[in-house]
Amino acid sequence: MDQPDELRDVRLFHKALADVNRLRIVQRLAEGDASVTELIEHVGLSQPLVSWHLGRLRAAGIVETRRNGRETVCRLLPEAFDAFATRERLALGLAASGQGRASS
Repeated sequence: MDQPDELRDVRLFHKALADVNRLRIVQRLAEGDASVTELIEHVGLSQPLVSWHLGRLRAAGIVETRRNGRETVCRLLPEAFDAFATRERLALGLAASGQGRASS
């Protein structure tokens, strides 16, 4: 069965954040832009692994990269989290009611 696009987007975002190394990269980038070299030092992984994790974060729209000479500089897109929360609520049908269940 094919998944609707909006559910695929929700899954992609959650999968991007479902790895502790990617979360550590996000935490570091929350402090400010960083080169791939700085991220390698921060997370203690090899360059190919850091690049692979950055690819997952880029695909989910959480991080953007740019070239600065020979270095790749990464930047967190904090607005992606608010935009995602809105899309997720719509995709899951939570935005229509505007309220959650009351807890007892």
